[in-house]
Amino acid sequence: MCIALISTAHPKYPLILLSNRDEFLDRPTAPAAFWDAPNSHVLGGRDLQRPIQGTWLGITKQGRIAVLTNFREEDQGNISAEKSRGGIPNALLTLPPDSDETTEQFAKRLIEEGVADVGGFSLAFGRVRKPEKGRWEGLAIVSNRTPNVEDMTHVATAPNQTVGLSNSLFGDSTWPKVVHGERLLEEVIHSSVLRDDAQEKLVEHFFDILSLDTLPKQQVGEEWTTFVGQLRRSIFVPAVGGKEVETTPADKLAAAEEDEEVLVQERRVERDTAEAESGAGKYGTQKQTVILVSTAGHVTYIERTLYGDGGRPVGNSERDKKYEFDIEGWDDI
Repeated sequence: MCIALISTAHPKYPLILLSNRDEFLDRPTAPAAFWDAPNSHVLGGRDLQRPIQGTWLGITKQGRIAVLTNFREEDQGNISAEKSRGGIPNALLTLPPDSDETTEQFAKRLIEEGVADVGGFSLAFGRVRKPEKGRWEGLAIVSNRTPNVEDMTHVATAPNQTVGLSNSLFGDSTWPKVVHGERLLEEVIHSSVLRDDAQEKLVEHFFDILSLDTLPKQQVGEEWTTFVGQLRRSIFVPAVGGKEVETTPADKLAAAEEDEEVLVQERRVERDTAEAESGAGKYGTQKQTVILVSTAGHVTYIERTLYGDGGRPVGNSERDKKYEFDIEGWDDI
């Protein structure tokens, strides 16, 4: 649950969403699929480690969409381990297909029911609808610190907006991976529009962004606490492991608390994960997702799984799952 990039800058796609899920690579996770009844209208992956089987990212046939990132707070030791943040996107996505609850109503219910006893999170969510006469419904962002609906941040409310969200509060500019990701997405979209790239080529460029690895190798004698600070620099996190990872909570790894700055040269992650060593007991980018919503309300959802059961690398021919559908009620105003 490391980075989400959202853009309205492409004229053919009113909403583009890119996501990397960073986790322990052997954490049991279901690949993206339409869920079982009564939630067969929901498309997304699921975390199988917790009984609630929450998700970090999903979209429904009616256009409801949610993406969650977590972050660690200093007082998080008091948070009950019984409550899973993955249940927060579930609450939106599993609304009945005929529900008319608005984004604001859901946020008000979420805040009033209380999220203070859940670990730090940011949720970007809403209902994707056809833009009409310059009116874009957009997405809202709420966190466990949001006091009321009036203080919610709204994004993707107009054309040519590109924003990023990672393991901190929205708008935290101290995360180089977010600043870099926003810039790269803007550049890729602009260049792609000029070339009039086909969707397949555009998606390839988006996965290139999600696979950009700027994380330096841990140096001999470098303290683990110093090295972890570099995770906030890289959009893609290659498998990092060892005893330090096994004894470090996922939230602390996601927080990437930085002790000193290290300048690195950009490098592309190796594309053939089949030859990578096992990810068991390691932490890194487990899944990557690209979602496109076209001007006709057609959804293209592509999930790339880099590590599967037990943290085993997934071969190139098996790692991608693609789903397509038309949003119900797209033209309804």
